[in-house]
Amino acid sequence: MPDPSQKPVLVAAIAGAFGVKGEVRLKSFTDDPAACLKYAPFLDKDGKVILSLKGTRSIKGGFAAFTNEITTREQAEALKSTKLYAPRARFAAIDEDDFYQTDLLGLKVEDEGGNPLGQIKAVLNFGASDLLEIINTPGAPKSWTIPFTRDYVPVVDIEGGKVVLCDAAAFMSPDDKPDENEGEAV
Repeated sequence: MPDPSQKPVLVAAIAGAFGVKGEVRLKSFTDDPAACLKYAPFLDKDGKVILSLKGTRSIKGGFAAFTNEITTREQAEALKSTKLYAPRARFAAIDEDDFYQTDLLGLKVEDEGGNPLGQIKAVLNFGASDLLEIINTPGAPKSWTIPFTRDYVPVVDIEGGKVVLCDAAAFMSPDDKPDENEGEAV
């Protein structure tokens, strides 16, 4: 597993074109939406610079930006959904019990007995608290979520590449629960 301390941190995304002169609409993923702008120039997930800002302004739902790399509306539209990252070195050190969401993505998920439950696809927040979206649960046809609290996720081992869940079955719909007879001859 790559060293999490070297992975760039997702801070924003291009949400599409704004206007007709090559401005892009930026959607921020930082707690303070304007904070994402201070991490420019932005990188791709591999750490290569892909977007440098010339100027920005607040707009409803985000920011409009002129960049060195984009000069037409068509170029801006073509880059819609491009994720924008910042070097980890630009961020303050975090406490042991804190995590950047990007560090959780892709981690294996296990129950307390070490049985695989899938992997983390996303960290979601619809206003109340963070939820982990779990995919690839053996025998489950779709994703499911569990609150990202110490009660339900007592172990987060970034270096080990996994999280451990308690009471995960309570959050799975009957269709999501692994088939206990899976793999057994009937």
